[in-house]
Amino acid sequence: MNYDFYIGKFEVTFEEYEAFCDETGRILPDDSGWGKGARPVMNVSWWDAIAYCNWFSNKQGIPLAYDSEGNLLDGRGKRTTDPSKVEGFRLPTDAEWEFAARGGNTSEGYTRLVGNSVDLVAWYKSNSENLTHPVGTKAPNELGIFDLLGNVWEWVSDYHTDYSCSEEANPYVDSFSAYRVKRGGSWIDCPVGVSIDVRSKGLPDHAITNLGFRISRTAY
Repeated sequence: MNYDFYIGKFEVTFEEYEAFCDETGRILPDDSGWGKGARPVMNVSWWDAIAYCNWFSNKQGIPLAYDSEGNLLDGRGKRTTDPSKVEGFRLPTDAEWEFAARGGNTSEGYTRLVGNSVDLVAWYKSNSENLTHPVGTKAPNELGIFDLLGNVWEWVSDYHTDYSCSEEANPYVDSFSAYRVKRGGSWIDCPVGVSIDVRSKGLPDHAITNLGFRISRTAY
């Protein structure tokens, strides 16, 4: 990537998402009786996640990142396939998520963030007690980012396809597929499922108890 970007230190929480619901008249997703507050919001579709991003951009007085069809928009409101030209808050791209999860330019090559210890960094099947936990209660990675693995899977912007064999400057998959990418594993996954290199996919209107998101933004 030839640009800098910001990515959320934490997954979006119920508390943050509730403000969005209150202002837009949306129904707050169910928490399965586990509690809301600082737990990561769940039961949100890809469409819900990008609607939150656009709402947050609007509150900050900056251009929206998505049109009504889920396409990325540049700062002038024109459709783009280059995330470096998007000024609004958005979901990280697949490539951005992995770059951040691997520690960015400070990466030491871990497959599970710091020291490769899954229990240190992730809420997953063996330690979660079959529910989510408040964000930031496990160790962060080298960049100080929490819960990139475990707790809830995270939607990213891209359509789901196999990785390209060719090098790309600012990779982003906008070629239509029925699915969008999700990353990071969740509270219900085994250790193999909470590794940085694991990618999964979901229908964009899919919402479930182990799926949420975090936001990002191109640096200007």
